[in-house]
Amino acid sequence: MPTTKARERRRRRLRTAGVLLALATVVGGGGYLALVQLDSSEVLVRERCTAVVGEDTYELRPDQAAHASTIAAVAVTRGLPARAASIALATAVQESGLRNLDYGDMAGPDSRGLFQQRPSQGWGSEEQVQDPVYAAGAFYDVLVTVPDYESMPITEAAQQVQRSAYPDAYADHEPEGRAFASALTGQSPASLNCVLREPATAGNPEAVTASFAAAFPGLSVESSGGEVAASASGSYGWAAAQWAVANAQGLGITSVSYAGLLWDRSEGGWNAAETETGRVLITVAAPAA
Repeated sequence: MPTTKARERRRRRLRTAGVLLALATVVGGGGYLALVQLDSSEVLVRERCTAVVGEDTYELRPDQAAHASTIAAVAVTRGLPARAASIALATAVQESGLRNLDYGDMAGPDSRGLFQQRPSQGWGSEEQVQDPVYAAGAFYDVLVTVPDYESMPITEAAQQVQRSAYPDAYADHEPEGRAFASALTGQSPASLNCVLREPATAGNPEAVTASFAAAFPGLSVESSGGEVAASASGSYGWAAAQWAVANAQGLGITSVSYAGLLWDRSEGGWNAAETETGRVLITVAAPAA
């Protein structure tokens, strides 16, 4: 028969087990409620933009994708092949991580922008090389003077333009450069997708129109209410449509439609839809009620 001390020890163990079970129930329930709240508030959404080529998928942050779309748009408006955009994108990834930097490194302290172009080396003023449209144009101005750049390995073509101390590094970014170039020049329709949270503020149709016109100066762009429309067809239209998706985060864009497909920010993908022929239609976030 258990002694008095043994019975007391047993009661203490039972009380301790009961307290621990109650705590586990409270903590577990609270954790579940917290997780539900996180899901509903979109905190767990990891914002990203992807380009798919065949079975391969490559990823950029939305701000990087926006810069990539500008670089590709400049190639498109100049009538350059997608290969030119591939070379430029691989170069910009290596030089700046597709960030519009306002500083250089020890080797080039005055280097600036997406391509780390140096004003002291004749690339333009500091302000100019930090304008992504100008910087991409300056890169292509030199690239097109390189004989047979389209058939060269990307690393060799990039080095002909950049004269880098690390020429082999450009090759490391060839796959993603090719994938995003194919999407953003319109060669691969509906292959660019961005997963984004809901806009925190209303979009500005005028800002979208101005940015669109800067990237594609040859397109006819108009805005009405919360929509922006551009007349375009074929791969040029797909370049414009996927440019809009790549810039959706920064410009408060909620949907883009073209050629029978619709990209919807809330769904994060392209789906079949009724669209107007030869027209890219962009919708921006409405002001809060």
